[in-house]
Amino acid sequence: MRSILKASAMALVTSAALATGAFAADKLSGDMKIFLDTSNPAPRATFEGIIAQFDEMHPDLNIETTIIDRDGYKTQIRNFLTANPPDVATWYAGNRMLPYVKTGLFEDVSDLWQGELAEQLASTKTALTIDGKQWGVPYTYYQWGMYYRKDIFDKLGLSEPKTWDEEKANCQKIIDSGAKCYTIGTKFLWTAAGWFDYLNLRTNGYEFHMALTAGEVSWTDDRVKKTMANWRELIDMGAFIDDHTAYSWQEAIPFLVDGKAAAYLMGNFAVDPIKAAGLTDDQLDFYQFPLITEGIPMAEEAPTDTLHIPSGAQNKEAARAFLQFVATPEVQTSMNASLGQLPVNNQASVNTDDKFVQQGFEMLNGASALAQFFDRDAPAEMAKVGMEGFQEFMVRPDNLDQILQRLEKTRERVYK
Repeated sequence: MRSILKASAMALVTSAALATGAFAADKLSGDMKIFLDTSNPAPRATFEGIIAQFDEMHPDLNIETTIIDRDGYKTQIRNFLTANPPDVATWYAGNRMLPYVKTGLFEDVSDLWQGELAEQLASTKTALTIDGKQWGVPYTYYQWGMYYRKDIFDKLGLSEPKTWDEEKANCQKIIDSGAKCYTIGTKFLWTAAGWFDYLNLRTNGYEFHMALTAGEVSWTDDRVKKTMANWRELIDMGAFIDDHTAYSWQEAIPFLVDGKAAAYLMGNFAVDPIKAAGLTDDQLDFYQFPLITEGIPMAEEAPTDTLHIPSGAQNKEAARAFLQFVATPEVQTSMNASLGQLPVNNQASVNTDDKFVQQGFEMLNGASALAQFFDRDAPAEMAKVGMEGFQEFMVRPDNLDQILQRLEKTRERVYK
């Protein structure tokens, strides 16, 4: 069975230059199974195009593609890696891949991180490294930050805030106008983690944040409480939309589009859905999460999406060739132009026609460090309990002490 929906992907196929050299010369054959979590329209079409391109280069290779929605993929990955592994699977960098490395379910692909390719992917090598070895190849990353209604800001006479005091002053003016400062949907928890990450990165810095997610710092530490106190300032102002626990991140978009909220702290993947819901480039803009503690370097969130070879894969030769192919500058340029995200290969070209991609490129290049995101930087059980606590805190901030004690008990158990 050939990779699906090739016809719909031909625009992407023709937009990328065909790779030459080893990729074209390899005589790959047999079956290759690819499992993807790219069910949203843009990433789905992007991968269909890239797979079709690779397939055309290797006519003796029979590629079968399975696409699973992202939330379903997260619950199924351990089962299919164990019982019936594909040859290539999408996943994430950082601690999110740790359980599958430690249980021997991901293949060591350190041999791919050699020479020119290693230099081109250098910014993400640490995120793919465990025990001195590399366990996957990145295909995209993206910035987080504040997407906001420029027309609302202009109407209220607001400018992009550079400091926490400016952020809160803007927020008060938005509330006084009858709107909320921020939309958010915490139904699936992880969106609240974006707020915790940025508040902690700006309050205490990258090193502290990584030490916390690595289990080296107590959750009852006064520095964590300072982060939560900054968060509570916004909660007590009534900055967030009501009933956010009932909404997914997509279901929170209409509040921004309808002008009931003025901003959304989110990843760049939200831009296309926001535009599809009715906002134009003139209405929507972006700013970096502002400085909180003077002297703290400005680290950013840049979650990195990755491709892996399961250790039980049947066609590892083809899988390795596919990972190398996806990492090339030409494919990186094409893929990320389609995704509206940033290429990880430093020799790829950035889509300068997309102002959000350009702003993200400049921001990440100037960042002091890059975090992966709370549920990627922390082990799975710690991330789950942490995100449950963040959501609870947003609804019942008076429960802070009990929440932090619960997180601390989890830390003592998980990292032992």
